[in-house]
Order: sequence, then structure tokens, then C-alpha cells
Amino acid sequence: MALALRSTEDCEVVHLTGRPERCRRDTVAWLAQHGLPDGRLWMRPNHDRRPARHTKLEILRRIARDREVRQVVDDDELVCDACEEAGFRVIRARWTTPSETLRDAQQRAGRT
Repeated sequence: MALALRSTEDCEVVHLTGRPERCRRDTVAWLAQHGLPDGRLWMRPNHDRRPARHTKLEILRRIARDREVRQVVDDDELVCDACEEAGFRVIRARWTTPSETLRDAQQRAGRT
């Protein structure tokens, strides 16, 4: 994580989450609680229930239209795979504990 945070010193940080827009307040609080740098927060529309790997990649491509995306940091292996296949540099956030419930919510139910 230190590498990812060090590189924020000379660039704009954006946060891209698979959580729906209705969770914005809780997500902002979570980011602050975990000491993540300030930055614009991109969220999925409330009605979008596609797997996170599709939703996040679509939003990431939209972000990349008018700015350089230096790296993507994510804890979802399928999101990381999709981003790498699309040509983005990825840092896999393996400092979290994998959760089958979270994986199901991200990839099947479109709930995060």
C-alpha cells in the first residue's frame, strides 16, 4: 500500500467503487476512516447491478478519456484482471482478507 500512497503526491487521486450512489455518505466516511487520500469519488448508478468488473472498467475508461490513469488499485481479482486486460497498470490490494460474501456481492449480485 505504501507504493500506491507514495505515488499520490504528484497526481490527482480518484476513488472508484462498485458501491451504488445511495451509499455515498457511508463510502466517504469509510475512506476517511481508513486514511485514504482525498479525491473525487466515482460510484455506480443505483440501478446498475452488473458485476463490478464490468461497471468499474466502464467508469475507468470514462475517466481515462481526458486524463492519464497511472495505476488502478483494487482488491477484487476479477476487476484487476479486467483492468490489466484493458491495458491499465494494476496494483492488487492483497492486504485485505478475502470474503466469499463480498465476492458474490461484487460479481454476481452487483451490490457493491
